[in-house]
Amino acid sequence: MGRILIAEDEQRIASFVEKGLRANGFSTSTVADGNTALDYALTGDFDLVVLDLGLPGRDGFAVLHALRQARVTTPVIILTARDSVHDTVAGLEGGADDYMTKPFRFEELLARVRLRLRAPERAPEVTVLRQDELSLDLRTRRAQIQGRTVDLTAREFSLLELFLRHPGQVLTREQILSHVWGYDFDPGSNVVDVYVRALRRKLGAECVHTVRGMGYRLGD
Repeated sequence: MGRILIAEDEQRIASFVEKGLRANGFSTSTVADGNTALDYALTGDFDLVVLDLGLPGRDGFAVLHALRQARVTTPVIILTARDSVHDTVAGLEGGADDYMTKPFRFEELLARVRLRLRAPERAPEVTVLRQDELSLDLRTRRAQIQGRTVDLTAREFSLLELFLRHPGQVLTREQILSHVWGYDFDPGSNVVDVYVRALRRKLGAECVHTVRGMGYRLGD
């Protein structure tokens, strides 16, 4: 659920926008002057700002300028009665992500809000998987346990990666075969047992536990 700051001094419009956004699952806060709008936006607690230009105290242009000067990258949609080309260009060049003029249709505002919130920041890429004293480096394809480096074959690496991506979960032989070997398999094959034993030899007997009648689980 996105958190949206509405900076609008005309109560009727502010209430209309707030009710519409909340009805569509967003969390909103509304302020009626530029100084408060800037204070709220600088907290970093909001995913998007809907900003009127004609705010008392500090106008929308000044709020936007102060935000970008402070390197706050929160998306800003300007919503204003000023419809001149000069104001539109000034708003967009000043750091706004979108510019809408009043009167407006809420459906269009909602579409623009959703567009700006559609692409969240990508999480940092995970390069090392860990559980307790065991780690697996996805770049070097080496495991470490209790400070000791272990070289793995391609299948052993894939099997250990599967376990580490499902911590505490019991994996059946069928699940393991499907993910690691990736082809139609003979249910009677003991290839999984063979590779589990190989991991135990390299990482320790207690590394992978057998859950009778179910499959295998990494660690306790």
